[in-house]
Amino acid sequence: MAIDGVVAVVGATGRQGGAAAKALLAAGAEVRALVRDPAKAAAAAVQAAGAQLVVADFDQPDTVDAALQGASRVFAMTTMDSGRGTEGETADGILLADAAKRASVEDLVYTSVGGAERHTGVPHFESKRRVEEHIERLGIPATFVRPTFFYENLLGQPPAVEDGSIVVRMPFPDGIALQMVAVDDIGIVAAAAILDPHRVPKGAVEIAGDELTGSEIPATFGRLAWKPARYEALPLDAAPDGDRRAMFA
Repeated sequence: MAIDGVVAVVGATGRQGGAAAKALLAAGAEVRALVRDPAKAAAAAVQAAGAQLVVADFDQPDTVDAALQGASRVFAMTTMDSGRGTEGETADGILLADAAKRASVEDLVYTSVGGAERHTGVPHFESKRRVEEHIERLGIPATFVRPTFFYENLLGQPPAVEDGSIVVRMPFPDGIALQMVAVDDIGIVAAAAILDPHRVPKGAVEIAGDELTGSEIPATFGRLAWKPARYEALPLDAAPDGDRRAMFA
């Protein structure tokens, strides 16, 4: 479904924003990629794919306002990995939402996280929920896409090969299914919501591509690599920080 006007994509050089930009361009949408540094190789790649580059720096709110002016719809995402933690993530989300309100956009699609509305107490879930709540208070047309655990997170610490076997270790007990989704699929769903918000009638959708237990995850790698595989559950203390300990708990 084609739309009139420009779609502004926040984080277009990152994983989710890049996936959304890719899916929107494939659908024939006119994409304005919001980037902090247009000289970076990732920004050049987005531009080469057909997007227009516009500088938007959260440390300079005026640039965000300028980048959203004239956009008909916006894809927005936030992250706790900006160096400012979950409080910085919430602040970024509020800044984006306020700028979208001032720009009178037709619809804002915000990628949050599965479970955000269930008050889990997980810090980076709660930070995204605070952004959702601010968007709701503003009363702007909005759609929330809530993805589960990213498949790509498994590649942050690649499965080890030990004595010829693939070994996956996580602070997560075996026998419990972990819902996961591919970043490309997040982009595809977000683009579909931008192109036709009515496809999400209640304004929010939680998405996953599969659910696998601890043992099933390395078994998948093993089938592809033609190697034996095993899973080893780690204690919660093995999680790198309190936020991720809360998430796995």
